[in-house]
Amino acid sequence: MREAWVVGAASNRYGKLAESAREAATRVSLAAIRDAGLEPKAIQHTFVANCFGLTERQAHLGPLLNNGLGIPEVPSVTLESACSSSSAALHEAYVHVAGGFADAALVVGVERLGHLDTMSATGYFAYAADYPFETRNGATFPGLYATLAHAYQAKYPTRPEMFGAIAVKNHANAAHNPHAHFQKEISLETYLASPVVASPLRLYDCCPFSDGAAAVVVAAREAVRSPVTEPLVIRASARAGAVTALQDRGDLTGLPSSRLAAAQAFRQAKLEPKGIDFFEVHDCFTIAEALALEDLGVFPRGTAARESEEGSTARDGKVPVNPSGGLKAKGHPVSATGAGQVVEIFEQVNGRARGREVPRTGTALAHNVGATGGSCSVHIFGRR
Repeated sequence: MREAWVVGAASNRYGKLAESAREAATRVSLAAIRDAGLEPKAIQHTFVANCFGLTERQAHLGPLLNNGLGIPEVPSVTLESACSSSSAALHEAYVHVAGGFADAALVVGVERLGHLDTMSATGYFAYAADYPFETRNGATFPGLYATLAHAYQAKYPTRPEMFGAIAVKNHANAAHNPHAHFQKEISLETYLASPVVASPLRLYDCCPFSDGAAAVVVAAREAVRSPVTEPLVIRASARAGAVTALQDRGDLTGLPSSRLAAAQAFRQAKLEPKGIDFFEVHDCFTIAEALALEDLGVFPRGTAARESEEGSTARDGKVPVNPSGGLKAKGHPVSATGAGQVVEIFEQVNGRARGREVPRTGTALAHNVGATGGSCSVHIFGRR
């Protein structure tokens, strides 16, 4: 296996796109390729993540993207793995580059749902759950994650202020992120006064529906003679799955796929959680950030929410988490989310995260979940 690097990365601002998903994906892909100091003709494979293209009556997005890049002959594949689609695409790019099947590959994730009303968008999101047993019976993702939150609260002493601290921290980080959907801080009082969406989750526990696109370029070390940016060495790329429907799980205080993918990734990288300088984790709801940090082994079971309240996960805390603002405040454009996490890590390492810098950037971990954990990807990055 060859050493694979992330050599370029780009994102638009998450929120509501005026252009099509196809146009947004092409725009950020060109930006990422140029950021790598390459031309599109250097790309030998493209991996496009897109879940809901049919809302624009457009499938088979990969070849259309390649046409826009001027490389129509390059092979492409469009992937769907719910919210972890672009991290699954990154895994495929890593396999191709590290395995010698391509010297350079493009990963791009894109989603556009802002043209839909809230009920329609919620319905599309819910298709990623177990439709016959969950979605058809009225369970949307706020309700499913509320179920996880209830199970967590029943087992571990947890006050609303603990979840609120996660939301406040992520909004504070996103306020300094030009890519973020919400660039505004909130107070704990604002959090506590927000309406309940699905008990115990309040409005500010929930990530927004976001449009957006993010792209990264993966290349073999041997193919990059003079990198124009500080590359990210992909030290681990791991994926795992788990039982999809919550009613079939024996424990609701964690996501089995997160634990499995994390264990694989730490073995590959020959690291332990304490060897990671900062984390980008999947926080579609505040409870999800707490579960992720415990599943990854960062904090013992039942302590992550309390650690967040105590400031441990702040940018200047002992374990910086989601300096981007996370899904919670940066936004969640479904198929772009995983690639967007890598954009944040790339910007931190390259000194572009002005106003939201973390103290150390030697190693970083990106954790991206599909739905309620039916799939999960964990990537670990380091410097050269």
